[in-house]
Amino acid sequence: MPFAVHVLGLAVFAQGTSEFMLSGLLSGIAGDLHVPLGAAGLLTSAFAVGMVVGAPLTALACRSWPRRGALLFFLGVFVAVHVVGALTPSYGVLLATRVVGALANAGFWAVALVTALALAGPHRRARATAVVVGGVTLACVVGVPAGAALGELWGWRSAFWAVALVSLPAAIALLVAVPGGTPDDVPTVSARSELRALARPRLLLTLLVMAFVQGATFCTFSYLEPLVTRVTGLGAGWVPVVLALFGVGSFAGVTLAGRLADSRPAAVVGIGMTALALGWAALALTAAHPAAALALVLLQGALAFGTGTTLITRVFHLAPDAPTLAGSFATAAFNVGAAAGPWLGGLALGAGLGFRAPVWVSALLMCAALAAAGLPALSSRALPAARSGAGAPTE
Repeated sequence: MPFAVHVLGLAVFAQGTSEFMLSGLLSGIAGDLHVPLGAAGLLTSAFAVGMVVGAPLTALACRSWPRRGALLFFLGVFVAVHVVGALTPSYGVLLATRVVGALANAGFWAVALVTALALAGPHRRARATAVVVGGVTLACVVGVPAGAALGELWGWRSAFWAVALVSLPAAIALLVAVPGGTPDDVPTVSARSELRALARPRLLLTLLVMAFVQGATFCTFSYLEPLVTRVTGLGAGWVPVVLALFGVGSFAGVTLAGRLADSRPAAVVGIGMTALALGWAALALTAAHPAAALALVLLQGALAFGTGTTLITRVFHLAPDAPTLAGSFATAAFNVGAAAGPWLGGLALGAGLGFRAPVWVSALLMCAALAAAGLPALSSRALPAARSGAGAPTE
């Protein structure tokens, strides 16, 4: 795998840390800026909305830029807003930096995915995607706990400074490792042509499945703490261990999927989604048993991110004539799920359905994903038929 692809993963690690680290910093932010805890929580929602809206918009804006220049620009903006966020005494300014930071993160993601695939070549697309997405899983394992620890030691602002500092080596490495200009193997097409390509039913269904899978993942992930302490019966000191287990499983999942998905994408997606649906149901049923709960958290992390990585690769496979916008739509679908899943889990908790309720919601979301994936337009056998013309048989 080219060194530049690993550099992209390093940059995504820093940005992924920023996206998820606020979960351990909200109380410090609320106290320091004299705002309610709910207002501090809006900082996370603002980032998610910025990612969803920003991915296609930034991809459209920079589609004619040289990729190295676009990556450095977005990463530079990302660093700058974290410096401003670390310095500001104003909640309004901090909220604005989260939105701008999300727009920059979304733009970076969209360009990074297509750059990684171009550098890796057509036969290592899944492995390249796994390296980039692996940056997010490492953020869950290392970055988020480290940010929480820094917040405890030196206040929440230190975590923002740390994200900015970690991004600087990634910027230097990008400048050195990523080739300048636009790769010759990427076709030059109009924005209208790319948007038309993204309207294909199979692709839209794939994006919908991605949103369901990520919604299921983040629905349970967001409420692991009450599940572990109120249902499993483990102490609060176990919560970081459980979160780390999920992160370790996620990293293992993207690594394994990267090696399998280039040759067996349909099997990885089909088996992964079925196992996820069964796994979330099993976790809901056995959450009171510590050994079973810990094992399932590890397994579900691996299945969720392994399946998600393969679906991202499938988006590029289904939209070869939308090289710029395919990555942005995949990023948006990922973050739609990341925002909707916790919201649905919160509704279930608010309805008084108990602390296992978010896990059951995850199982239902996976059932919806399986139903969408079972439609003929997403069938792997329908692909050759669609290419061969109107007279070909369909399923």
